[in-house]
Amino acid sequence: MRATTKFFPLENAGITNCIEDSYPYSVGPIYRMRQFLTIAINAFMELVRQPIFLILMTVSAAFIAFLASIYYFGFGDDQKMVKDSALAIMLLAGLFGAVLSASASVAHEIRSGTALAVLAKPVGRIQFILAKYAGVAAALSLLTFTNLIVSLLASRMAFDVYGSTDFLALGTIYGGMLLAYLLGGFSNYFLHRTFVSDAVFALVGMLVLAFLIINCFNKDGEWQAFGTGIDWRVVPASILILFALWLLAGLAIACSTRYEVIPTLAICSAFFLLGLMSDYMFGRRAEAGSWWGEICYTVLPNWQLFWLADTLEKGKSGIPWSYVARSFAYVIGYLGAVLAMALLMFEDRELS
Repeated sequence: MRATTKFFPLENAGITNCIEDSYPYSVGPIYRMRQFLTIAINAFMELVRQPIFLILMTVSAAFIAFLASIYYFGFGDDQKMVKDSALAIMLLAGLFGAVLSASASVAHEIRSGTALAVLAKPVGRIQFILAKYAGVAAALSLLTFTNLIVSLLASRMAFDVYGSTDFLALGTIYGGMLLAYLLGGFSNYFLHRTFVSDAVFALVGMLVLAFLIINCFNKDGEWQAFGTGIDWRVVPASILILFALWLLAGLAIACSTRYEVIPTLAICSAFFLLGLMSDYMFGRRAEAGSWWGEICYTVLPNWQLFWLADTLEKGKSGIPWSYVARSFAYVIGYLGAVLAMALLMFEDRELS
């Protein structure tokens, strides 16, 4: 039987893709899906092991709980101010998390040579970028879920000038966060496991447990019906913010194929600020028939579509789930364009 010869094409003095593999199952969809999941899970775990990820999760959750425990003198809008602040912190933490995660997942691996080692195997560049994005999106989803748990508790803890701080809920939240760090230290010292990742997962578990405990008691420690005082309208508002963070992650992945952390942060911040003013700067001109206004209004993501904090006012029904579904369709379409641009930028990227 004649031996089969493999060829590994070279581009820009770096190995990019393996077209063929010596084993016939390597070209099958199951094998490629396994590769995709492996890269995505590894990217997620690498991000969870970053100390900055644990710091972002801890600081954002602790600050949201703190904002629900102080006086505002908001003339009856104290609860609304707490919920708006919680959503703003969730968005700001996700912005930094998206940029830092994308840079650590793509730019750092290109600079260190890890991407070249991965692509030397039968892994295509499309598969590599999409898997890296999936890992970043999963990490952002975990960060947003943690902030959502605390934001729901903050909506119950918020009070006006005639109320008082819910010290029982505040102590339970901070006590759970301290216990999570102690569990991470215990696993690191006695079990020789990674402190950061164990602390992250312990923090998520402790905050979920704190959420369940706090909802069973009022601020005086008396038994109450589960979920009393929780403003569940925060859930669809937080999901829209998660959609915005997924878009930011796609933009950060595209920038990370060419630039390091600081330029990526600057570009994503510029897109974020211009997108906030998209209706004012380009929307009116697009309606007036300006061709450049239509182009800019289409290219820039409209972040106002994802910031609907006004629906959390008293007497309003909140965000309908049909709007959430339409926003998800917008995110899918825009993400497809952004990731396609990322693939074009990464296709001829020098990896050596």
